Amino acid sequence: MQDIRNIAIIAHVDHGKTTIVDRMIYQARQAREQEKLGELILDNNDLERERGITILAKNVSVVYKGVKINVIDTPGHSDFGGEVERVLNMADGVILLVDAFEGCMPQTRFVLQKAIEMGKKPVLVINKVDKLNCRPEEVQEEVFDLMFSLGATEDQLDFKTIYGSAKQGWMSYDWKQPTTDITALLDTILEEIPAPEMVEGTPQMLISSLEYSPYVGRIAVGRVTRGSLQAGMNITLCKRYDILQKQKIKELMIFDGLGKAKVEEVKCGDICAVVGLEGFEIGDTVADFENPEALPPIEVDEPTMSMLFCINNSPFFGKEGKFVTSRHLKERLDKELEKNLALRVKPGPNADSFIVYGRGVLHLSVLIETMRREGFELQVGQPKVLDKMIGGQRCEPIENLTIDLPEEFVGRAIEMVTRRKGALIQMEGRGDRTHLEFDIPSRGLMGLRSNLLTATQGEAVVAHRLKGYEPYKGDIERRTNGSLVSLETGVSVAYSMDKLQDRGRFFIEPGVDIYEGQVVGEHTRDRDLNINICKTKKLTNMRASGSDDKVMLPPPVVFSLEEALEYIQEDELVEVTPKSMRLRKIILNEIERKRKSSEINC
Repeated sequence: MQDIRNIAIIAHVDHGKTTIVDRMIYQARQAREQEKLGELILDNNDLERERGITILAKNVSVVYKGVKINVIDTPGHSDFGGEVERVLNMADGVILLVDAFEGCMPQTRFVLQKAIEMGKKPVLVINKVDKLNCRPEEVQEEVFDLMFSLGATEDQLDFKTIYGSAKQGWMSYDWKQPTTDITALLDTILEEIPAPEMVEGTPQMLISSLEYSPYVGRIAVGRVTRGSLQAGMNITLCKRYDILQKQKIKELMIFDGLGKAKVEEVKCGDICAVVGLEGFEIGDTVADFENPEALPPIEVDEPTMSMLFCINNSPFFGKEGKFVTSRHLKERLDKELEKNLALRVKPGPNADSFIVYGRGVLHLSVLIETMRREGFELQVGQPKVLDKMIGGQRCEPIENLTIDLPEEFVGRAIEMVTRRKGALIQMEGRGDRTHLEFDIPSRGLMGLRSNLLTATQGEAVVAHRLKGYEPYKGDIERRTNGSLVSLETGVSVAYSMDKLQDRGRFFIEPGVDIYEGQVVGEHTRDRDLNINICKTKKLTNMRASGSDDKVMLPPPVVFSLEEALEYIQEDELVEVTPKSMRLRKIILNEIERKRKSSEINC
């Protein structure tokens, strides 16, 4: 029986975990033809590469000194908490990866807390010690204090620390003495991380993840916790609510490097992929055919935010996307529910709309962006935070927010956060930067990140994690400016945009197709203004000096998807298609809008 170690890597966004896993693959294989140093293997989803974050947990295995190390790459962002918990179920220990300058960040803390509660043994890796003004010793102290405050056991607090630079490809026990490879890390994994327990008896495997293949359909991924599984054996699938289904395993695969290899048998402790099961969900148990025993299902954090998804019914529908009907939208959301644990979907107020619940704006915007790239056209409404009644009192989700920024911007940042009902808990200097910590309602985070980056000239490092539910903090002032709304369908004209420059700032350029009811800019006042920017100049044979000068327009304001979702008001939607993103009023016609508002006011 081959020796096995199952490890999950915990790290904050952009602290280098994907790079370190790549290094482990290179070293274990010693395959020089693979040495394309600049190219990351793991984050192979376009969205992951663009944002520099891991969204989907992935499995990789390397063999070192005859021991098979199954490495599970976890998402660092707390919005993907559903992914994190089920991944930790498969691991026996964790590598805690922290930046030698930034130290422990909120998302590291979020996943670490889960790992400590589950009793996993940690190994600390302090990465990026080649950075200027890094502080490895202080960071090590911080991690110890954090683990202590999270209630770690004596054994967990007695962790080994490795220093190094994943980018340069070395790890060492002493950060002042660089080595040539990451042997120190691989050796420490073998010494410190316990091998999985070998439990004899009837087979049991908790389905913790799933993959999809166009050839064989859905594939169940999990760790065998008892007994062994064989290809072709009959099993019982134990689902929630004590439902049992008799099924058969067609094929078994184990993870081998970046790919998978077919095997006849998988023994206790190894992570495998099972082909041939039907109708399974994450959290189901693969158990013995005769005497099935179910494992406890995976508990996942509740959603904190909801958003309306509906089909695109604007005048430009169907021009860019392949999937435009409510049937397409429903099928896609159902498919997402199978593997996205923290997501919920309910029917919306209309037949062709759905209310989607998720763990935050990032969680939902990643789904929207993925669908857009697949060819979907859809419209989404303003994100709404989910409140709870606790003991007869209205409570709302509160987040722990940390901001690292240069000293000169501290006053501005504190003012922006306190205006959104944030409370300053901690403030400390770290070299030439300052570390701020706040408690803030989840709804106060909408639009905060982009405003902070603008106010600090892009210097602020912002992160947050869910703390819990607390009594409602009162109303937060929302966007105070109204919208500039197009009165006509046509092409925007520079001449009329120039004449309306003093009324606000535009979101579009001249020469763009627009429609009636589209939000084309932001008004300088607090009410909406209907404008016609399709009007061209009346041509005459009269010429006047000065009036025929070339029009000079400032560049338009361009929103990212998150910024657009945070910007819109209750009576507005974001129209998302594969090529464009537009803001619009729910009711496009101006007269109907007025009639509706007068009905509400009555």
